[in-house]
Amino acid sequence: MRILWVKAGKLLPVDTGGKIRSFNILRELAANHAVTLLTYYGGARDEDYEQNVQARFPGAVTIHTAAPDGRAVERAVDYLRRLPRSAPYAVTKFHAPAVEQWISQRLGERRFDVAVCDFLSATLNFPERLDTPTLLFQHNVESLLWRRQAAHEPNWIQRLAFKVEAAKMARYERRAVNRFHHVIAVSDQDREQMAAMTTAERISVVPTGVDLKQFTAPLGGRATRPVIVFVGSMDWEANIDGVDFFCRDVWPRVKRAVPDATLRLVGRNPHARVARWADDLIEVTGTVPSVVEHYEEAMINIVPLRIGGGTRLKIYEAMAMGKATVSTTIGAEGLDVEDGRDIRLADDAASFAEAIIELVRDDALRQRIEAAAARKAAQYDWSVIAGRFAEILARVARATKAETVEPAAHTSAAAI
Repeated sequence: MRILWVKAGKLLPVDTGGKIRSFNILRELAANHAVTLLTYYGGARDEDYEQNVQARFPGAVTIHTAAPDGRAVERAVDYLRRLPRSAPYAVTKFHAPAVEQWISQRLGERRFDVAVCDFLSATLNFPERLDTPTLLFQHNVESLLWRRQAAHEPNWIQRLAFKVEAAKMARYERRAVNRFHHVIAVSDQDREQMAAMTTAERISVVPTGVDLKQFTAPLGGRATRPVIVFVGSMDWEANIDGVDFFCRDVWPRVKRAVPDATLRLVGRNPHARVARWADDLIEVTGTVPSVVEHYEEAMINIVPLRIGGGTRLKIYEAMAMGKATVSTTIGAEGLDVEDGRDIRLADDAASFAEAIIELVRDDALRQRIEAAAARKAAQYDWSVIAGRFAEILARVARATKAETVEPAAHTSAAAI
C-alpha cells in the first residue's frame, strides 16, 4: 500500500505516549509498505529535527509553520486570537495553510491508496471532500479528556478555559469522526464513547502495544529497595494532576508505613506543580535518556491518574519489564488488565496507598503479579499491533474505492 501519514507537531524525540504509539506503528508499517510521513511543526526552525526524521523515515516531508510554540505569553495571545473560532484551540493552533495546500494537492492527485490523520489536531488541514480513503487515528476521546480536565483543574481561570474548550471539542469531535471514512480507536472504551457520535461500525480498535526488544524483564534478580516510580511527561495536565493527588494524599500514608520508601517522578519538562514536591525522598528527574533503568530499579510502578483518555503505554512498558503496577481505574482504562492478577487498581488515596504498602511487604504477592504482568505484555508487541492497523487500512481502502461499506471488523484488546 501507498500510505500518507499526517502528524501535527514533531514526532522526534519519541518522548510522549502519542509519539511512542505513532512512531512504532509507522516503523512497522514502513517495513512492508510505501509510507510517506508528513510532519509539520511550529516554533523556531529545527534543521536537526528535519534531518533526523528524514533519516528515520526516508521520503518524509517536513513543513515548518512558525506557529507560536514557545513562551506562555505567546501561547496566551494566540489562544485569545483564536478564541472566536468555533473549533477548539487544540485543533485551530495546528491549522496551517501550507499544510492544507500540500495535503489537498496530493490527495486530489490520488497519489496514495490510503491516508491517516494522526490525532484530531491535524483534521482542519484535510479537505472537506476526501478523494482518497482517509482514516482518523484517535488516540483519545478528546471531548472526554477536556471534560475531565475541567472537573479537576484547581485554578478557576484555567478551569473556565477548559470548560469552554470542552464544549467546543464536543461539537467539533462529533463532526470530525463523521467526516473521515473510518476511525481507529485505541480501546473498547473509546470506541463506545465515539459510538455515540457516529455509527459504531465505522470505528475499529487497535490496542496499545509495547516494544518487547527494548522493554524486557531484567536478568539477575528483582528490586530489593522500595523505590516507587511514576513515568510520564511532567508537563501534561493529567500527569500534573496525578502527581499532586499522589504526593498530597497518598505518599504521606506510604511513608508512615514504609519509612525507607523513595518516590521517583520520571519525565520531561516538570511543571512547577511537579517540581515543588522534590525533597530528600522524592526525586524529580526531568528529561532522561531512557526510562528503562528507572523501571529496572523500581519495586512498584504507579499511575495515579484522575484525568485522561485513550490508553497509557507506560503500563505495558512496566509490565513487560516484570514490574507490579498500582493504577487508578482511569489510569488503566482501555488496557487488557485484571485487578489482582496482573495489576492493582485503586481510586481513592487510602486504597491506593494500601495497595502499594501490601505489594512492598508481600514479596510472594508482588512476584505473582510481576510474572502475570510480563506474560500479558508479551502478547502486545508493536509488530502485532501494526499488523492489525495495516489490515484496517487495506480494508477501508478497498471498501471506499469500491464504494461499498464493509462492516468494521471490531476486535477488542483482549482478542489480540
